[in-house]
Amino acid sequence: MEIISEWGFLFIGMAVVFGLYMSWGIGANDVANAMGMPVGSGAITVKQAIIIAAIFEFAGAFIAGGTVTKTIRKGIIDPSSISGSPELLVYGMLAALLAAGIWLMIASTRGWPVSTTHSIVGAIVGFAVAGIGVDAVNWGKIGSIVASWLVSPLIGGVIALLLMLSIRKLILNTENPFDKAKTWGPVYIFLVGWIVSLVTMFKGLKHLKLEFTAVESFVAATIFGIFVAIIGKVLINRIQVDESADKDYHYASVEKAFTPMMIFTACAMAFAHGSNDVANGIGPMAAVVSVVQNTGDIGQKAGLPLWILVLGGVGIVLGLATMGYKVMQTIGTKITELTPTRGYCATLAAATTVVLASKTGLPVSTTQIAVGAVMGVGLARGVGAIDLRVVGNIVLSWFITLPAGGILAAAFFFLFKGIFS
Repeated sequence: MEIISEWGFLFIGMAVVFGLYMSWGIGANDVANAMGMPVGSGAITVKQAIIIAAIFEFAGAFIAGGTVTKTIRKGIIDPSSISGSPELLVYGMLAALLAAGIWLMIASTRGWPVSTTHSIVGAIVGFAVAGIGVDAVNWGKIGSIVASWLVSPLIGGVIALLLMLSIRKLILNTENPFDKAKTWGPVYIFLVGWIVSLVTMFKGLKHLKLEFTAVESFVAATIFGIFVAIIGKVLINRIQVDESADKDYHYASVEKAFTPMMIFTACAMAFAHGSNDVANGIGPMAAVVSVVQNTGDIGQKAGLPLWILVLGGVGIVLGLATMGYKVMQTIGTKITELTPTRGYCATLAAATTVVLASKTGLPVSTTQIAVGAVMGVGLARGVGAIDLRVVGNIVLSWFITLPAGGILAAAFFFLFKGIFS
């Protein structure tokens, strides 16, 4: 307790700096991963992606990022055994933030799309094993994370592949693809509006105390989907066939019909992402602030001051703007070549998988879903259309993420313990 009283102000200062660093890493990797598909497909430019993320990620974090956060992330560790030594939790959370931030920086500079959730979870496990003991870790949760390495890309990939095959059959492989795009386009736009509004209601509004039943959510999503489809039909009808562009690329005019869908999806996914994943950066920061302000009382939940949410939102936007281009390149261009139709399938598949996971408890990672979905649309053109070397490096980075975060966090934990004890 004396350590908390003596160094409390410094602990809060360190939590703010490390939390901002971790949020920067989320922007550079996770948000870049979400924006990689619309950028890689040519629907928006990198500059436009940054502007969209700046507005909608920040809005998601600020409006729906939550007023209360779990201080012990995801129920990974049981803090009861250190209730008499709250400074150990402070060292651990500071170590976890710094370790996860460093790993995200390394992965981002190499263009590896890794899971920010797995980074912070690996770091918290590392500190818990080193500082509390092996029994303090809920190993069942770790098992579900390992399962997600297979489940996430598989589901995202299969849905993306099926969507791509349907577009080929209904639009691209017909005698007049542009006419078919005008016929089927509103249906695909409806799917986008329907799924994205479900994602927002299941994931993006849970902190706003807006409680909808499953039936209410589906009805509201259907109404919104129809509304978006009507707007989309009007926009598609205005598109003129560009014969000169069609000479170079047979489906150039068809691809134009899918571009507005990508922009809409990018905005909505950025909002849902900001409302959820900002917690990875600010959860441990809030835990440190809570322990210090309550003079050592360890709670499972902590109030989330507004300034912490703002800090998280600012960090995310800065990360995307300064380092996000590397991961955007990997997702958008290096795994396989994306066009608006392929980007549409990958993004919708990712959003659909998120909805499925929200309602069934499937252990999924949005990063891994996105990689699987991009692979799925590539697979529609054969295995040769996928750069397996790039995919191999990405999968390897997923395996390294947990131990890398854990080892770094354990080292920082002992460093802080040595300095302050």
